[in-house]
Amino acid sequence: MPTRVLVPSGVLGLGFDRKALARGVAMRPDIICIDGGSTDSGPFSLGAGQSKYSRAATKSEWRILMQARAEAGVPLVIGTAGTCGTDSTVDWMHDITTELAEELGQSVKIARLYSGQPVGRIARALEAGDVTPLTPAPEIRLDDLSNIVALAGAEQIQAALATGADIVIAGRTTDTATIAALPLLHGDAAGGAWHGAKIAECGALCSTNPTSGVIMVDFDTDGFTVEPMAESAACTPHSVSAHMLYENSDPFHLYEPGGYLDVTGARYTALDQRRVRVEGSEWVPGPYTVKLEGARIAGYQTTILAILRNAHYVKNASLWVERLTAYLTGEIESRMGLTQGDYSLEFRLIGVNGALGDLENRSGDPVEIGVLGIITAASQPIAAEIGKLINPFVLHYPLTDSEELPTFAFPYSPATTDRGPLYEFALNHVMRLSDPMEAFRIELSQIGAEVPA
Repeated sequence: MPTRVLVPSGVLGLGFDRKALARGVAMRPDIICIDGGSTDSGPFSLGAGQSKYSRAATKSEWRILMQARAEAGVPLVIGTAGTCGTDSTVDWMHDITTELAEELGQSVKIARLYSGQPVGRIARALEAGDVTPLTPAPEIRLDDLSNIVALAGAEQIQAALATGADIVIAGRTTDTATIAALPLLHGDAAGGAWHGAKIAECGALCSTNPTSGVIMVDFDTDGFTVEPMAESAACTPHSVSAHMLYENSDPFHLYEPGGYLDVTGARYTALDQRRVRVEGSEWVPGPYTVKLEGARIAGYQTTILAILRNAHYVKNASLWVERLTAYLTGEIESRMGLTQGDYSLEFRLIGVNGALGDLENRSGDPVEIGVLGIITAASQPIAAEIGKLINPFVLHYPLTDSEELPTFAFPYSPATTDRGPLYEFALNHVMRLSDPMEAFRIELSQIGAEVPA
């Protein structure tokens, strides 16, 4: 019998088609798996140990999935809980689950898989030569990291499922681990398990209707079959094969704990207008390593935003910013005694090159330009003070000494906003383990009355 995995969405909090989910539940899956996040949005979630997604959105969608789990009578698994998978966000997700179980009158056994790493463990692994840098990798400084996580693989999810848990709330995992775990446990083809998990990791993104969310994958000893659950969606050999490039620079190889997936020989066949069959993927065993992610505070930020609409200034915005920056550098040094090594001041022209910078290539002048000033300093009070110092000049500074003072628009008052800590990624390494559970731990809880076996 194939192992049937239902994936409701690419991430909890993004939404999914409820009719499609109901259709998937009716097809009697063996497990329901969903991802909780990634590093896509930058280092803040990991550094602060906070979810990117709102608690209200997370709870409303998790409610639906807990109801689906109860109806299907199968485990429900979330990986990288709370966007970043820190211990604090696993607990945050556990609190939401506890609330919902009580509101829904459900009795559930919950396994929490923690991925957080103490500094001492990493230090010992470094000393033993068990930590290897990836590319690119920063120099390791363990003294100021706010959070460190290791990416769990299939083995850790299998250990959590082995507890008999109804719900598994996992810390940081690879995007594919939750989906691949049960097929591998059932003895399905390892290459197909990892390949199918990669295809399904983002839900219906591998289909012609990505926003529908819900996808079903059947795994067996020869490969896998993928089918979207929304009536308006279809999987094609192109949409399925193309997903190997998603967040992966190599379309043929994908590294996971314990080896890598090779899809060089994979064959994609359309079974009908909706389903695609894939065979020929291979799993190549290797050393058991887990990726390490860490973040640290790199400073504190204040921003300021002004709008240029005067055609003269719009046309010469880059020159104005260059002149303004030079002037402000002198003012900050003379009034605050700070040199450029003590802070950074960057202006981005929104509507011109705010995203691509010097790589931008466009013709014609926009009607208006947003000027975003970003101040980074060693403390929030210093960043805020610089923001207040430059405020009047961002509003009135002239393009040349011979013209009268201009007036620009601030979209809100005050024009400055204190953003708080700025985090940066500080680890991009792998750590070798002698046992898959060596760097992870599982804690169990029972919510509601235990149901007799």
